[in-house]
Amino acid sequence: MDSFGFWAILAVLLAFNVAWSMGANDVANSMGTAIGSRVLSLRQALVIAGILEFAGAVLFSQRVVTRLATNITDAAQFADQPQTLLIGMVAVLLASGLWIQIATLLGLPVSSTHAIVGAIAGFSYVAAGASSINGSALGQLTLAWVLSPILSGLIAAILYATVRQWVLTNPLPLNQWQEWCPWLSTLLVVVFGAVIAPIFHNVQLLPQLSLPTHTYLVIGGMGAIALLTGQSWQNPGSLTSSSDELLPGSNLLEPRFGRFQILSSSFVAFAHGANDVGNAIAPLVVIFAILHANAVPTENLTVPLWILLLGGVAIIAGLAVQGRNVITTVGEKITELQPSSGFCAELATAATVLLASGLGFPVSTSHVLVGSLVGISTVNQSTTKSYGTIGSIISAWALTVPIATGLGSISYVILKSVFG
Repeated sequence: MDSFGFWAILAVLLAFNVAWSMGANDVANSMGTAIGSRVLSLRQALVIAGILEFAGAVLFSQRVVTRLATNITDAAQFADQPQTLLIGMVAVLLASGLWIQIATLLGLPVSSTHAIVGAIAGFSYVAAGASSINGSALGQLTLAWVLSPILSGLIAAILYATVRQWVLTNPLPLNQWQEWCPWLSTLLVVVFGAVIAPIFHNVQLLPQLSLPTHTYLVIGGMGAIALLTGQSWQNPGSLTSSSDELLPGSNLLEPRFGRFQILSSSFVAFAHGANDVGNAIAPLVVIFAILHANAVPTENLTVPLWILLLGGVAIIAGLAVQGRNVITTVGEKITELQPSSGFCAELATAATVLLASGLGFPVSTSHVLVGSLVGISTVNQSTTKSYGTIGSIISAWALTVPIATGLGSISYVILKSVFG
């Protein structure tokens, strides 16, 4: 086998493993709360998440891939040694895949973004020194890592306390449902529309309009549809439908919140696939660019369709085979969930991610969602399951970047000594 074939096969296998591990771990971002609140069965969640994660990954992940592949390390410093960058990106795939897989087997939700970034920083430091690392990007990552779970927890606690006070425990819950339902549906779709809209920033259905105007129209249209949908769901007579089974100890209105939660989980699954698949395939894109041109890519990378398909297939395969472990931790071991609390947690997660993105801070959806669940648990103090679980999750967060950095460095040194 020639050198091209060896590196190509090795890189594809390692990228598939990273995407597989990410699907097994990060799927809890979108479906863990829906399973924990028993709105969806595990099989239903896997099917919905699989379809939407794949669609988001294949259709809208190219921009994220390009950004991740070029922002952390200064590729220009490897212009005279493309083989070094190639080996480094192989080391990144090896190191990040190993750590995400270990965390998944332990049932701990970790950030695949942090694992990839840590591995890139580790190999870059060993290969070209500290000057090759974008210190500003790493600083923003660390700041966002600390602040985003705290912010999402506050938003989730306030939102759930409001819903519980004014809707769930109100003496006239059916009347309150009629009043709140259209606005809750509007809030849901507008927030998630704003989260997903950046994915479509280059998709201009009406060429005569500017992209910002187009985006606002899309969000406004989604809000109008949600308002009408909410009005169709607010009929008090339908609240006692025999087709809705109340959860043990749940409020009469909880089944209706289950509808909102299915929608919110679907939005998160699509957005997650569109954004996070880049973590797995960005190094692969760089590797194939080097293999084809025998030079370090200095312009915007073109992501081949087959690589997008590879990432999409791998992420749903990992989700289907190993997704149960982390879903159980997020959905069941942090706090006891009902559809209303699960809906609030996901809405708070989306709002936090939107705010952070607007400020230019990279955040981890895993971290933000766990912060939201902790916020919910502080409102429902009697339903907090395990502070030990929360402590284990925080420990995994704190260890992800240094472990990935170390693994990236070690993997690069080994590969360089063997193949350099």
